Amino acid sequence: MPETTQKTESNDQNQMAMIAHLLGIVSLFVGSLIIYATMKEKPFVYEQSKEALNFQITILIAYIAAFMLSLIGIGIFLTPLVWVANVVFCIIAGMAANKGEKYRYPFAIRLIN
Repeated sequence: MPETTQKTESNDQNQMAMIAHLLGIVSLFVGSLIIYATMKEKPFVYEQSKEALNFQITILIAYIAAFMLSLIGIGIFLTPLVWVANVVFCIIAGMAANKGEKYRYPFAIRLIN
């Protein structure tokens, strides 16, 4: 019976880690920040929410840069690219986390250690 309990706990952690990644699509950094702040006792969720938070901060910086560049016209094209990159990488990370795999985004400024 303890194996089943461990597997269920692992599945719960995988799902929470997946949610931390996927919330970035709709809430930018807020969802992963809440999970990061509340799940410190679960190492896998904590690590993956930290990774998601760092990526969402990077995406926020990219949105700010695209907004500033929209004043000269380039940002109009960059903003949709940043959005697509955010959606694609969040889905890839969410799928990996749901399988229990640790995912690191290929480009992210790691401000939260």
